[in-house]
Amino acid sequence: QLQLVESGGDLVQSGGSLRLSCVVSGFSLDYYAIGWFRQAAGKEREGVSVISRLGMTHYADSVKGRFTIYRDSAKKTVYLQMNGLKSEDTAVYYCAGSPRLTDNYFSQNIYAYWGRGTQVTVSS
Repeated sequence: QLQLVESGGDLVQSGGSLRLSCVVSGFSLDYYAIGWFRQAAGKEREGVSVISRLGMTHYADSVKGRFTIYRDSAKKTVYLQMNGLKSEDTAVYYCAGSPRLTDNYFSQNIYAYWGRGTQVTVSS
């Protein structure tokens, strides 16, 4: 059974840092791209960052220079290091797995498996 489980969400002050984790089971990170998405209250879910099965990374403009995505294949975990957090980063963060990444890497249609999310709240 393919599964993704997020953790690491918390309440943090503006300017602070958090590291989110996405532990996968039932598939290998060597064959799946993993994306981080977020959904703020009253807004649509949006792409934040993606790491391809070959290790290429992509970031939304809003988080470039502040967030870093990386993985530990042995631990079957993808991390999202978030620095310089802002109130607008407040959202539920989800990780998702795609067996085939396209140029439109933030298109949610290509992600077949999703976690349940972890809440990140940034206080100003």
